[in-house]
Amino acid sequence: MASDVKSRERTAARPPSARGSYALYLVPSAVLFACVIGLPFLMSVGLSFTRWRGVGDPEFIGLENYRKLLEDDRFWQSFQNNVVLIIAMAVIPTLIGLVLAAAIFDFVSKHYGQRPASALRAAFYLPQVLPVAVAGVVWTWILHPTYGALNELLGLVGLEGHDWLGDESTALFSVGGILVWLQIGYPVVIFMAGLQRVDPALYEAAQLDGAGWWRRFRHITVPQIRPEVFVVLLTCTIAALKVFGPIYVLTRGGPGGSTNVPSYFSYQNFFQKAQVGYGSAIATVLTLVIVAVTFAFLRAQDRGERS
Repeated sequence: MASDVKSRERTAARPPSARGSYALYLVPSAVLFACVIGLPFLMSVGLSFTRWRGVGDPEFIGLENYRKLLEDDRFWQSFQNNVVLIIAMAVIPTLIGLVLAAAIFDFVSKHYGQRPASALRAAFYLPQVLPVAVAGVVWTWILHPTYGALNELLGLVGLEGHDWLGDESTALFSVGGILVWLQIGYPVVIFMAGLQRVDPALYEAAQLDGAGWWRRFRHITVPQIRPEVFVVLLTCTIAALKVFGPIYVLTRGGPGGSTNVPSYFSYQNFFQKAQVGYGSAIATVLTLVIVAVTFAFLRAQDRGERS
């Protein structure tokens, strides 16, 4: 207590010039943020009020792009597809990651040691290390309707193969399954790190009271690593809203727009259709959605910590 008081006194006694000098360390990151994020975003917002094909002078048209966007069924379909990918990239990996991390931490590390537990953690995280293009090409081979490994395995057990990425009814769910595989290692690593700070005495007391693994998981593990759960859900949801690489490599938004998402729809209007103003409007709306989702998660986390 006394040390805290002395620390505050030293901070208050520090001359304004010394306190202001600390702000100089923020200048490089502030300049980088302004150049890489701030300025391009402002330019995109400005272009969203224009009609421009990428050459010549932009023509100011006010809110016309946004009115067109609200009436565009393809735009709304892309957001509906994005909801499925949020489930695939955020909800399912978080749930599976919680169980896997707890199982590795409680069972593997205690019965077989830290090396097997670390090896399993690294194995689950491996898809995160792979470049998206490489993973996408490999999965395209696996799911190929003619010579794909999945259809070959189905044929061995007497089942008929399928065009997983070429059929509108299965393409989005196939992409979602691939994204679950890509994303699963991230929550496993984060949750295992969070489990390191949980007091082992809580598990010992619960075990002495006769609580099984599932009850310990529900009433000790999950509440104790709640901050990590919020972090994983937030970062994975943002990643799902911005997802572009897997869509570009696997399906290019097809077939029939069944796997199109706002980020790829914006890219199509920017570069394929040369409708820069309309593409900017889509990108602006997507950015605002991401900001709103972030604030909603942060408020929910704050209320959860207070309760």
